[in-house]
Amino acid sequence: MDGAERSKYTVKIADDSEAERQNGGFCGCGSVDPNLQTRLLQKRMGPEEQAAGSLSPGRLDRKSLVSRLTAYRVKEIFTWPLLKTLAMGQGLSLLICGTAVTCQYLVEWKVDTPMLQSFLNYALLFLTYTVALAFRKGDGNILQILRTKWWKYLLVGLSDVQANYAVVKAYQLTTLTSIQLLDCFVIPVLMVLSWMFLRTRYRAIHYVSVVVCLLGVGAMVGADLLAGREQGSTSNILLGDGLVLISATLYAVSNVCQEHVVKNQGRVEFLGMMGLFGTLISGTQMAILEHESVVKIPWNWQIVVLIAIYVSCMFLLYSCMPVVVRLTSATAVNLSLLTADLFSLFCGLFLFCYTFSALYIVSFVVITVGFVMFNAVPTFAPEGLARLDRTPAPSLSASLDNYFRQEVDVEKEGGGGGATNQLQWESQDHAGETSTKF
Repeated sequence: MDGAERSKYTVKIADDSEAERQNGGFCGCGSVDPNLQTRLLQKRMGPEEQAAGSLSPGRLDRKSLVSRLTAYRVKEIFTWPLLKTLAMGQGLSLLICGTAVTCQYLVEWKVDTPMLQSFLNYALLFLTYTVALAFRKGDGNILQILRTKWWKYLLVGLSDVQANYAVVKAYQLTTLTSIQLLDCFVIPVLMVLSWMFLRTRYRAIHYVSVVVCLLGVGAMVGADLLAGREQGSTSNILLGDGLVLISATLYAVSNVCQEHVVKNQGRVEFLGMMGLFGTLISGTQMAILEHESVVKIPWNWQIVVLIAIYVSCMFLLYSCMPVVVRLTSATAVNLSLLTADLFSLFCGLFLFCYTFSALYIVSFVVITVGFVMFNAVPTFAPEGLARLDRTPAPSLSASLDNYFRQEVDVEKEGGGGGATNQLQWESQDHAGETSTKF
């Protein structure tokens, strides 16, 4: 080619030279030819980017690089597993919304039997999952489980039943605003219990995402206050608020145990034991506390349908929640459930003539952003192993490595034959941190 031979080659950057490393290379990874950097970036620039201005040797177009890295990270964050988890979490919120709406209608019919409704749900779990355990053979059969772990599941069932009962009673003593705010107490308690017993370690982004979700809840409560909707009672606010905190703590205990059992033993064992002990505990409590209320129910087909819908939603919630917990964590699931009140409010716009507020949309978006932030970065165990239930977002150095990871054809002008080198970037992610080998 007229005094210059064009050849295809790859450039290898070696780190065996200490002097070359001290010269300050790209991202601290060693010395890199500035002309190579320019050509690598120009090769990936579109026509519009190249028209905006070419890169001078030794100087990177930071705007182009940042925009491409941003697009890369977004693509990596919004993976199919994350989107599936997000959709399943909102599905759980819709089920909770169904229970809230049916409870509102039952209140209008003067039906106040929370233990009866819980008993029917646990009885359905018993008939489905406990019976399945009864037919299981081997070490995982129901007799072996009861022989070794009966007292553990008894405590879990007791926590779950009393958590349901406490929050329902709180609606009779305090305001809806207090319940919506204090019910968020379950999230910090879950994080503490997960840290202590599940040995889960959180990064700074997880704490920030929790704060973001709580800000979304604050926007929802603010919309209620601006609309002047103070539902609930004020007969004993202090006791009602205390019951909400107790309920949140008991829910956290139940959810942490659920995460441990589901990820180690399976959902059938957990739901089977919950059906067994939940039925016994709620049935006993109903017979003691609600036998008169059950007798006074004005039975008709509307009440039967409402109770059937409530029990169906609760059964589906209990059946599907372990699936989502297995994919993520109990903390992440409870973050997604923060939108349940919003779905109830949206239904109330049509069913109960609530007043719409733009803050509801803001609240939903903020909570969703916080949930995505929490699941975008993996938690880790003390041994430094990343959790496998979430897809980690790559760090900046990993993004740069992937940005330049491929063999590139570079034009070389020279008198002699072409020299062939190889540019090789190898990145390995361990516990969210990236180490680069050359």
